[in-house]
Amino acid sequence: MTVADVHQHLWGAPLLAALRARRTPPYLDGWTLHLDGEPPYEVDPAAHDTARRADLARADGLDLALVSLSTPLGIEWLPPGEARPLLDAYHEGAATLPEPFGAWAAANLGEIDAAATAKALDAGFVGLQLPATALADPAGFERCAPLLDLLEERSLPLFVHPGPAPAAGDVPAWWAALVPYVQQMQASWFAFRAFGRPRHPRLRVCFAMLAGLAPLHGERLAARGGGRGEVDPAAFVETSSYGPRAADATVRALGVDVVVHGTDRPYAEPRDLALGEAATHAFRVANPHRLLHGEERDNAR
Repeated sequence: MTVADVHQHLWGAPLLAALRARRTPPYLDGWTLHLDGEPPYEVDPAAHDTARRADLARADGLDLALVSLSTPLGIEWLPPGEARPLLDAYHEGAATLPEPFGAWAAANLGEIDAAATAKALDAGFVGLQLPATALADPAGFERCAPLLDLLEERSLPLFVHPGPAPAAGDVPAWWAALVPYVQQMQASWFAFRAFGRPRHPRLRVCFAMLAGLAPLHGERLAARGGGRGEVDPAAFVETSSYGPRAADATVRALGVDVVVHGTDRPYAEPRDLALGEAATHAFRVANPHRLLHGEERDNAR
């Protein structure tokens, strides 16, 4: 079975060129990234060197490293005329990455177009990534239903990633990652439980960054009438940016069979979660396989 990392970012040459062609956020000025709501960010050119990144993935022992469009850029929310060139550039670059890379498709949310998403998926993408800000309430699931229906029809998974951070004034550089991103992931986790799962009973979904630790609020959910916190075997969480304590707590809340390995490289590095060989196998091999292919858990491990 395949050793996988389900969460990396790698900007191909077409997307870099498309971002540099813009003069309003999101755009690149050389290697300086400008976004609404966040301070300018100096991108490390080496982080998007394809050959170097492929070497790193192989050194990590990966057979598959899944890259996705960086949803905090806000590309999905741009008007269709602005979003389409950037989405096309992302898909063009991602589709031609060398082994061991694969990729998640992306979709415009300014105008929902399931046919365009189907065309992207036809190019071999493993599933679709959407920003958590698109799936935070009943209206979001209503609006995105054509895209989620498409995934269900094709038995392909959804990856939920933090979206753009709202402007917050004079805040530390870490603010977006620790406040709005966590809030977004918690909202999308509970919104999926309340509104997404009833509407999409067969959809496999993975939430980035342990869903902002939303699963740890199961006791509060039960106390407030939200049920006993039953584990959804087709709702996965990935580990990026968290370490042993958060991973251990999440396993205690959800069990080992819905946690998958993700790093968020180049923004974070792989970490030893110190949970033993069986958990490592589950996170890196068995559970990614179930997420991507929908097969039952590996009882042999």
